[in-house]
Formats: sequence, structure tokens, C-alpha cells
Amino acid sequence: MKTLPDFNFKNKRVLVRCDFNVPLSGQGEILDDFRIKQTIPTIEYLIKKEAKVILMSHLGRPEGKVVEGLRLTPIQEKLMEYLDLSVTKAPDCVGKEVEEWVREMEPGEILLLENLRFHQEEEKGEENFTKNLAKLGDIFINEAFSVCHRSQASVVGITKYLPSGAGFLLEKEIEILSQIIKNPERPLIVIIGGSKVKDKAKVIGKFLEIGNWILVGNLVAKEIREKEMTMKNLEKIIFPVLNGQILDLDKKTIENFKEKIKMAKTIFWAGPLGKIEEKKYQKGTREIARAIIKSRAFSVVGGGDTIEFLNKAKVIEKFNHISTGGSALLEFLAEEKLPGIEALEKWQK
Repeated sequence: MKTLPDFNFKNKRVLVRCDFNVPLSGQGEILDDFRIKQTIPTIEYLIKKEAKVILMSHLGRPEGKVVEGLRLTPIQEKLMEYLDLSVTKAPDCVGKEVEEWVREMEPGEILLLENLRFHQEEEKGEENFTKNLAKLGDIFINEAFSVCHRSQASVVGITKYLPSGAGFLLEKEIEILSQIIKNPERPLIVIIGGSKVKDKAKVIGKFLEIGNWILVGNLVAKEIREKEMTMKNLEKIIFPVLNGQILDLDKKTIENFKEKIKMAKTIFWAGPLGKIEEKKYQKGTREIARAIIKSRAFSVVGGGDTIEFLNKAKVIEKFNHISTGGSALLEFLAEEKLPGIEALEKWQK
């Protein structure tokens, strides 16, 4: 797979697939800009190399229609704030007008395309739409790990038409997550919270093979027990003590979890350990976060809710790696094939 140093970007139009799918308030304000921040090093590198930078992303679920509240204007403003540069926003992501804007770009300029999912063809991976996107660039860079599990036009299709590679963020995600599943420093402790065990079953199964212990939150524990899930090495799972308590971890469970965390050399954590939307149920998640930081183990965290919580608690930078992926993260760790990554490996030009 090619990475940024493999290309000569000077005077080239570089299409960068980002993930600016950030949570918004009812007034359209960005509630958590973590994903935007993570793309800044790649954008700055391209500017330094005198590229014409064209950024593209989806936001929300407009389902192929223009939804005013899902325009990328708040993203444009946040990018200008972080880059301290002008960022122009196109009225669409394809079409004659956008092609004209791209033709007029100078090296070092940044153009943000409008929400890709205003076109249903994006999610369907439709060929003409893909070609119209590809027309806008000379090189394609994928910087959106969190959508690499989707076979969409701007993630997979475009690699057939342009020389393609991974941005700094995608490269880092692959490197660190591969290390966790292939060569972690042990003991490896895995903490799985949130709900929907169905979505996490494969990754739990994988870590039951390679991990030392898996600490699970109440909702995950409840589903495992109720569905009588059959997995190998279930003895590696440390369940919460109080079965009836599902909104937060009880005191004894927090102590049990902390004891295991103290021994860890590598920790992977996905999903909050209580109903963190309410302050009174945040104790378990907060205490476990503190224990991980104190442990000095190599720590990797993923999942939007967990990241948002750590961001608000102002401790996010104390973890070694914060993954931008949700479903893509879980699929990668379960060693499933991610179409976006496969495409970068397949279409080498």
C-alpha cells in the first residue's frame, strides 16, 4: 500500500477522502471535532508539498437528498480555525460547476466538496458518479479509516481510476491495530462496553483467542448470558459482580477491573461502561479511564461515545492511540477484510 511519501504532489489535484461525520447540535454546532483534528497533519503535509487539496466527506444520513442541516459549512469553519488557512466550500461534490472550480485552483489552495451522501449514488458505489468524482483529481488519498468497511464510490470505486494511497491517519490506524492483534505486549486486556453484542461478537471471539482477559460492561454481560453465547475460552471474560445493575458498574466490579488493568501491558477499550449520558452513571467509565492512564500500559481506545466522554473529561491525550473507527475498527480487529483497505492494496498505479 502506498503512503504519502510515495507521491510527488507538486501542482497535483489531490482528492482526500476524510471522515468529517461529526456529531452536531440542533443548532448545527459541532459537539466533538476529534475526527476533524485527526486529518490536519495530512492536509498540512499536502499544502507544504504544493498540492491542490480537494477534501470530501459525508455527514449524517441524508439518504440521497439535500438536507440543509447536513451541509458541510460547520466543517469548513472548523478546518479554517485549525489550519489558519482559507478553505473554499463547493456547492456540490460533482458536476460542471465543481469541475470548473477545481480547474481554477492554485497549488496550496483547499476546496471542500459538499456532502457526498446528498447523492444516493455514493453509497451504492455507482460507476458514473465514481468517474465524476475521479475527474476532479490526479491522486486519491484515503484518510477515512472509519468508512473503510463500506464499498462506496469515494472509498473503493475511485481507486480504479486514480493512483491511490493512505494518509497519515489511515496508515497509523493500520499499523497500531495490526500490532494489537499480531504482536501485543502481554498481558493484553480488552474492555468491551456499550451494547449490541451482535456487532461485537466477532471481535470478542478474536480477543478470547489472543487476549489474556476481557472485561465486559453490564449490557454486554447481560446479552452474553441471556443469549447463552457459545464461544471458546469464555473463562477469560471477567463479568460485572452485580447482575441486576445495568446503568453503571458497581464498586466491587470497578475494583476487580482495576486489579486486572494494573497487570496489563496492552489495553484495548471500546464502549462506555454505563449510561454516560447521565452524570450519575458515569462513575464506572471515569474510574476505568483513570485506571488505564495510571497503568502506563499501551492503551488504544475506540468508539464515538467513549471518545466523546474522554474528550469532555480532558484526558483523551493521555491514551496512546484513539481510533477514529467504529464498525470499521471492530471488523479490522476481528481480522475481516475491509474493502477500503483492500482497494488501496489492489489498485497500485
